[in-house]
Amino acid sequence: MRIALFTETYLPSINGVVTHVKTLKEGLEALGHTVLVVTADSRVNNHVIADDVMYCPAVKLKKIYNYDIAPPISKERLDKIKSFAPDIIHIHNEFGVGISGVLIARTLKVPLVYTLHTMYDDYVYYVAKTKGFGKIVTSASHLYAKMLASTASAITGPSPKVSEYFKACGVKKPVHVIPNSVELDVFKPENVDRNDAVRMRRKFGFADDDMVFCFCGRLGKEKNITLLLEYWAKNVRPEDKIKLFILGDGPLHEQHCKEADELGISDMVKFAGRVEHPDLPVYYACCDAYITASLSDTCSISMLEGMAMHLPVLSLKDDLNVGQVKDGINGYNFTDAGSMYELLKKLRDMPKDELAEFGRRTRESIKTSGAIRLANDLLDVYKEAMEVYKKKNKKRKLKKRYRVIRHRYVKRPVTKTGKSI
Repeated sequence: MRIALFTETYLPSINGVVTHVKTLKEGLEALGHTVLVVTADSRVNNHVIADDVMYCPAVKLKKIYNYDIAPPISKERLDKIKSFAPDIIHIHNEFGVGISGVLIARTLKVPLVYTLHTMYDDYVYYVAKTKGFGKIVTSASHLYAKMLASTASAITGPSPKVSEYFKACGVKKPVHVIPNSVELDVFKPENVDRNDAVRMRRKFGFADDDMVFCFCGRLGKEKNITLLLEYWAKNVRPEDKIKLFILGDGPLHEQHCKEADELGISDMVKFAGRVEHPDLPVYYACCDAYITASLSDTCSISMLEGMAMHLPVLSLKDDLNVGQVKDGINGYNFTDAGSMYELLKKLRDMPKDELAEFGRRTRESIKTSGAIRLANDLLDVYKEAMEVYKKKNKKRKLKKRYRVIRHRYVKRPVTKTGKSI
């Protein structure tokens, strides 16, 4: 099968969507399929294909994560995709490149699959600074998502939250829930030299007997870091020997550093700043557990990476994602500052051999989250999408033929002037 994956962001940028598309590409290719990734790149002036990736000319949006946005219409892009001759087009974003995928799928008459990765209601604040305007933007984004979903032959998402989001948008077609995947061969404790992990702890001032909880992600409002810091300040004390290690950069990095200082917890919270993806394993290896208060993630790849590195997870309870963190299996869910503090201490006081076994169970809980599983799951969706498209196309042709026959042979009423109506 020849598959074109349309994504607004791709390597060398790193985020959840990039990792998902990269892993999917590798899985599909390992199974013998041909894949072309189509992405936006503000560094190129013409459409360039290199290593099975098409880089499309784009502009950089500095106010929105420095994302590159490509215009949706391009004859050069269409011609190159036509030469690639995809059997299916799979879009992973909703903007320039995503719309381009929709238009090209329609032009080339191939099935379209749409994966929603992001709960956009949690990101409205980037473009709407007032509450009233926020409602307008939310309503518009729902209509937009509904339009894309209605165009696609199949829609997917990484968690049940996507199904609920589509329902809120008025979408009635079924959603294929396919959990995100993690690079299990990359995020493996055995790959990290223990001495490197020890040096990393010392670099950031963690003592040997400190219990270190980490969070990894882009520091924006939707990640709920402010709530995590407030919860920390309510109960955790220096003598508890419990530390918070925040990995990542973003628009609220400086604000969160200031919040930690104002809350009086800066001695218990360390900010690593931007961490390159290849360096992440050693950062995880110097930690003891993962913690998150984000409710915007559909199936956090960063969290999965931590779990692959034997880090049990403490997560703010999310009723729509209850299956991801299972109490006592791969972590625990907390509901407020008090329950979070009790769980922090529970893990801290756990005997080392018991904690190590908990870590092994945590990785075991996601052992099927590799590239091949992701590829196989989506291949099933692709086959279904092709069948749906084929049936719709057949119905469309029958309707067209019926209209032609009716036009030719059905007698029409005649007016007094002798003209048919």
